[in-house]
Amino acid sequence: MVDWSTSAFVFPGQGSQAVGMGKDIAEAFPAAAETFAEADDILGYKLSALCFEGPEADLNDTTNTQPALYVMGVAVLRALQAALPDARPALVAGHSLGELTALTAAGALPFADGVRLVRARGLLMAEAGQRSPGAMAAVLGLDADPVRAVCAQASEQTSARLVLANDNCPGQVVISGDESALEAGMELCKQAGAKRVVKLAVSIAAHSPLMESAQEGFRRAVADAHIQAPTTPIIGNVHAAPLESAADIQTELANGLTHPVRWTESVQAMRRLGIAHFYELGPKDVLNGLMKRIDREAASTAVNSAAALAALIGG
Repeated sequence: MVDWSTSAFVFPGQGSQAVGMGKDIAEAFPAAAETFAEADDILGYKLSALCFEGPEADLNDTTNTQPALYVMGVAVLRALQAALPDARPALVAGHSLGELTALTAAGALPFADGVRLVRARGLLMAEAGQRSPGAMAAVLGLDADPVRAVCAQASEQTSARLVLANDNCPGQVVISGDESALEAGMELCKQAGAKRVVKLAVSIAAHSPLMESAQEGFRRAVADAHIQAPTTPIIGNVHAAPLESAADIQTELANGLTHPVRWTESVQAMRRLGIAHFYELGPKDVLNGLMKRIDREAASTAVNSAAALAALIGG
């Protein structure tokens, strides 16, 4: 028997997408199929076909990836709660784009508004990437503080911008910024003792100052959405603290484009608030893997397939 009062639902961001995502869940659970169909109608194109069949290159385009992950997360959530109406967690949170999925799970963002908002977010971030090209790299084997120092050093050396973008877990962070600063930063990370530094296959510098040109457009899109205070507490990325009002959420979403994702601290905050079990609702098990590095005593389960969902419902 699941104790929902000590459980949290968490939702992943970009990098979790995969061709075939959600297909078996939509085939097995009518609530999930209805969610994909509703998104198709809102968007005016077959997002469901893109998720279920690809092609991979189109699914990996950020303008499609963001709505795909959002809709997948909500589809799993709705399928679960259709079968188990009492499956209401104590807390929710999402990593980067996943924060918008978490807002819908928290009752703060209606689904139709969320679909439009994630589509706008992807388009605006892609446009910002064209205006201010940048790059990102994963750094393995160094924690956040030494990497912040490296970013400052690389920025000074190159007179360009480099920042810590994601504090994913101890020993795994992501840096983001101008190409020249990133190249310098990657080398400095190696010199500082990083086990691996891997440039990511992205064309934008997410969660960095290079996204500033997207902020005003996204702020307007957020203002147009029917955002309200959450009915389930949600931990935000920017401050790793609860978002309690509609105004908190609006500020968080706009700032999230240029501020780092403080995922390690977000998980630690949820643990302090009594969360014992984390359920990742999405296509893979990315956050599940990070959880093991953040807190080995926390239980975590990836709900990423029809079989996993059926096991949770049955359990």
